[in-house]
Parts: sequence; structure tokens; C-alpha cells
Amino acid sequence: MMIESGLCYKSLRSTALFSSQMVSINLGALHYFLDHIYGAFVHRTKLSTPFFSKGWGGSKLDLLESLVKQLFPISEVQNLPPIMVQPIWKMVWETKNACLREGIFRTPCEERLISALPPESYNARVAFLSPKLVPPQKMACVVHLAGTGDHTFERRLRLGGPLLKQNIATMVLESPFYGLRRPRLQHGAKLLCVSDLLLLGRVTIEESRGLLHWLEEEAGFGKTGICGLSMGGVHAAMVGSLHPRPIATLPFLAPHSAVVAFCEGVLKYATAWEALREDAEEETGMTLEQAKQRLRSVLSLTDVTRFPVPKNPKAVIFVAATDDGYIPKHSVWELQKAWPGSEVRWVTGGHISSFILHNDAFRKAIVDALGRLQWRVS
Repeated sequence: MMIESGLCYKSLRSTALFSSQMVSINLGALHYFLDHIYGAFVHRTKLSTPFFSKGWGGSKLDLLESLVKQLFPISEVQNLPPIMVQPIWKMVWETKNACLREGIFRTPCEERLISALPPESYNARVAFLSPKLVPPQKMACVVHLAGTGDHTFERRLRLGGPLLKQNIATMVLESPFYGLRRPRLQHGAKLLCVSDLLLLGRVTIEESRGLLHWLEEEAGFGKTGICGLSMGGVHAAMVGSLHPRPIATLPFLAPHSAVVAFCEGVLKYATAWEALREDAEEETGMTLEQAKQRLRSVLSLTDVTRFPVPKNPKAVIFVAATDDGYIPKHSVWELQKAWPGSEVRWVTGGHISSFILHNDAFRKAIVDALGRLQWRVS
């Protein structure tokens, strides 16, 4: 009888374990499916213009390719001091314990980059949420970069707001081509030319490095960091790599390269392949397949694994989703492999659901990464 009971128990346990695994698999499939449903609704319908509807960008693309290539080899660039920015601040609100300011500053990029920008993007906008009762040298501040389609400060301020209790300030940068910096002819986040994507990234890197330099040298913060979701995570990884001082670096739901997003993931359905082919056909007689290969080649310039290891790789934490329809797991592991000492954390969900459900995991990663830094001496 005891043998039968034992067998029964093992059978029930196995059945329960199998059922649990099936539920996990089904939930994973659901998250992945939701990413593709969302992508199909947003990107495969004619509700909005696709990415790169105006083609490659002509001479601007040639300029951007050459400027990005100047970052390699990067060892010298990593030690170059950023250009200090000087935001002009206005108070938005203030309480006994915290305040929110908004600032504006001229983008610190070189003139060749500025001339390639739309006039709307010449001036950068930033929001700065900080505690009031602690001196800056006893506080940390993290710069939050925008994901695709994040045109306002609100979502990133909500992510950083609860960290005020742990004396962590939040600085939110409005990306070029986004929000009030969006060109008049651009619809939503759908960049008009391929050159715009490289330009957005390069300018974001320079502005972020300038803000970090301001936080460290002018404001006197004891620790600093950089984070971003999706596209913002790619840019955060680049900034963390290039900054001359150790900072916390937190790429959330980020691929190792824009190639993954636009040539392999859901966004390939949002790319104006025919417009790219037609734009190049006038000069080279390019086929559709050749257009796809050229885009892959151009976007390979955004491959973060080509960037140097940050000054403190232990303060790098990647947070990725188990069932991401936009970012495959191999892309995340490539990042971790390129930066030995960094950490990968997984949240259960897809790309879209993790944006909504896992803010606490993102906040914990921020706290933990900052905890792995030494306090700066003034």
C-alpha cells in the first residue's frame, strides 16, 4: 500500500510539474504572440508611415557612416572628456522633499552633425527630478534615454520617481527627432531616412555624455548612471562604453545592434523596403534583396559588441525578456559575452508586456548597479 501511495505521489508530482511547465510555455508563447500581434497592428497596416519612407538620406548617410566609423578603434575616444553642456533650468514643481526642473541646451555636437540635423533638433530638452534634502555628493543620478516612440518625459519620470526615496535622481533626455525636436514632416517615431537613425544615435550619445559630465563636474553627484529601454538601451550601452569614468550602465530590453530590430525582428515589417530599393536604384540598379543587405551593412555600425568594455563592467546589468518578439535571446547573450563581468537578468514576458509589468525589476537593477560603484571624492 505504501509503495502504491509513493507511486501515486510521484505520478501526481510529475503531472503537476508537467502542467506547470506547460503553463509556463503557453504564457511565454502568449507574450511572444502579443508582440507580433501588436507589431502586425502597428506596423503591417497602413495606419502609419513606415520607417525610412524617404530612402537612405543621400549625402547625409555618407557623412554619418564616416563619422560613426571614426569611433573605431574606440580606445582613444573612450578617454576623451565629454563636452560640458550648460542647461538653462526652469522649475516645474517643488515640494519639501523633491523638485522637478526642465532644462534646455544647445546640442554639443560638432558643426557637421548639427548641419545634418533638422532645425527642430538643434536644442536639447531635459527633465531633472531630484531629492532636496541630501547633498549631491551623497546622491546618485541616472540619465534615462528614450525607446522607440517615447516622445515625452512622463513614462521615464514614472520609472525613476520611486527611486527618490533611495536618494537617486532621474534625468530624462528628449531624443533628437522626438517630441518637440521632431521634424515637421515626420509622422510619430517613423524616421524618414536611414541617415536619421544614425544621426539620432550619434547625437544622443554626445548629449548624454555631456549631461553625465555636467552631473559629475558641475552638480557634483557622487555616482552616475545611464539607462534606456529598447532603442534607448542600445544608446545607453554605447554611452556607458564611451564614458571616461565608471558609471552604472543599464540596457533594458535592448539588442546588441539595430540590425536585430530592423532586419530580423518585428520592425522589419515596418521598414519601407521598396522605397529603399527605389532610392538606390536610380544610382546602382539595386534589387530588393540588395537593399536589405545594404541596410544590414549600414546598421552593423550600431553593433555594441564592437565598443570597448566599460570602465566598470560589474556595474553593467542587462535586463531582458524571456519571450521577446523584438529581441532574440542570442542578441542579449552576445552583449554579455562581449563585456565579461556584466550581468544579465531575465523577466518573464515579451517586449511590450515587460515595458508595462516589470518596472520594479528595472528599478532594482538601477539600485544594484549603482551599488557596485565607488562614491566619488569631490
